[in-house]
Amino acid sequence: MTDRMTDRTADSRLGDALAVQRAEEVRRAARALLRRPLLRAGNDDFRLVRQHATELRTWFDRNTGWALLVDSEVARLRRVPGRDTDPTHPARDQRSGLPFSRRRYVLVCLCLAVLERADQQIALGRLAEQVVLAAADPALEAAGVPFTLADREQRTDLVAVVRLLLTWGVLAKVAGDEDAFLKSAGDALYDVDRRALAGVLISRRGPSTVRASGFGERLAELNAEALPDSDELRNRALRHSLTRRLLDDPVLYLDELSEAETAYLTSQRGALTRRIGELTGLVAEVRAEGLAMVDPDDDLTDLRMPEQGTEGHVALLVAEYLAGKGSIVRLTELHRQVIGWALDHAGFWRRSATVPGAEVELTEQAVERLTALGLLERVTVADGAPAVRPRPALDRYRVGESILLEPGGRAPKKSTAARTKSTANHRKARTR
Repeated sequence: MTDRMTDRTADSRLGDALAVQRAEEVRRAARALLRRPLLRAGNDDFRLVRQHATELRTWFDRNTGWALLVDSEVARLRRVPGRDTDPTHPARDQRSGLPFSRRRYVLVCLCLAVLERADQQIALGRLAEQVVLAAADPALEAAGVPFTLADREQRTDLVAVVRLLLTWGVLAKVAGDEDAFLKSAGDALYDVDRRALAGVLISRRGPSTVRASGFGERLAELNAEALPDSDELRNRALRHSLTRRLLDDPVLYLDELSEAETAYLTSQRGALTRRIGELTGLVAEVRAEGLAMVDPDDDLTDLRMPEQGTEGHVALLVAEYLAGKGSIVRLTELHRQVIGWALDHAGFWRRSATVPGAEVELTEQAVERLTALGLLERVTVADGAPAVRPRPALDRYRVGESILLEPGGRAPKKSTAARTKSTANHRKARTR
């Protein structure tokens, strides 16, 4: 009898260990898809996604309405954004970090169209020639997006797009270098990954079938969903919408939701956050104004707070300053603050930070980061001057009194001479 009980206990422990291991693998796979919705074969992330494809496919379909396609070469999570109107997470240059211009977005589309008709391999020079021909379309010329490859700036735009396609896995470099192409001193050769190329476009309908004229209307029509006609379908649509927002947005504020969304979130908040937490490891941070899914591991975000370097320090100082203010602040006031901080931290910031006029760019970068993280919103005051308004989540960066423990672990006492901010509160809200 004792031997049987021992065997059962060992089997139970083994089963528990295997269940924990499986749950961890599913979590790693889900996080990999959220980081990179298009994965190519050849790494551990792809292996895990393929191994647990059935469970992942079921979860995403039920909770977000996103389809997951997996084969022997590519895994593609067809991730439709929770909002079409969020401009704070643009595609960025792989080296400079600068957001893409309108022309670069057009070039992305033209490159994909050219690659769709290209051979298995293509040279950068050949790609450039075909893109120039495609850009000569009268409709593009009428839209004011010229591309003739006539100067270095246009060549730089094309190279930035190619490097983005390399990151996506649509292209794989065989030989050569993009910098040589920029200098007109060489070329580069790439393999074209057909499966990755086919998985890039994600929309509910083909772009050629969209008939609206304005940009906003065309984007809305591109991703329009059929209106639910029953309570069950309406609840499912609300679950999909809110789960997407919680996975995509750093902070979900109640004042941004419709009446139906607010009512559903109020009644189903625990279930929504529990399901997301079980799959991804994100932790719910609930406030009266809304909630955020915070990532303790800090690898599901494209923007971090705080961040290293001069720009990161400026963003943190701006966050502290605005959290203490708690009201609308003009950008000119922030400019003056940044000038002072540049002098105070001259030994740690880059030298150009103290050059007259540098405060404008530093302030803009900080405001852009904090706005993208849902901590600020841009406003205009009565006289038309640009300003910012703190959002409730910015309060986590408010400076408070430090707590000093007395020797021997006796009751703590507050220090009136020093103030500090707990770095433990600098957890990063995930972004797209």
